[in-house]
Amino acid sequence: MNESGLVFKEIKTPIGEMVFGSSDKGLCLLDFKYRKSFPRILKRIKEYFGDRITYGTSELIELAEKELNQYFQGDLKIFTVPLDIRGSEFQLKVWDALLQVKYGKTQSYLDIAKKIGRPKAVRAIANANGQNGIAVIIPCHRIIGSDGSLTGYGGGIAIKKKLLGLESKYGTKKITDYI
Repeated sequence: MNESGLVFKEIKTPIGEMVFGSSDKGLCLLDFKYRKSFPRILKRIKEYFGDRITYGTSELIELAEKELNQYFQGDLKIFTVPLDIRGSEFQLKVWDALLQVKYGKTQSYLDIAKKIGRPKAVRAIANANGQNGIAVIIPCHRIIGSDGSLTGYGGGIAIKKKLLGLESKYGTKKITDYI
């Protein structure tokens, strides 16, 4: 595969059908196939990587699939699959901050805004969070409202609850902390 080529694979997971994508440098996509904003995320990925896409698998996709399965079984709390994340400078800062939110913990959009030095950019943080194209691994599901409420999630609130519940089961919080 050359530098601009991507490999995509659709995989059924415990939280629905997802599309995995890899470049030669890392995982660049892990998103819900039927997500409302999936076409917009796919368009952004094509803008950064080009539209040369093959369907199949790669070592990176296989590693991501293995790690995701371990995560769902409660056997993995930190992903090691290399990522090849592309976005605006602001999006990259937000996604990097999301990567710092530890398994079983949550933070608010305001917490993330403060962490990146933009305390008044809560809505922009929420927008960048929603544009995250690497679900679960970049844990946007761990971001909640300042009042502790579960707010939007690309895979739907039910899946967000499921992910937080899974992490509370194997982590330190209880599911009732999220309800």
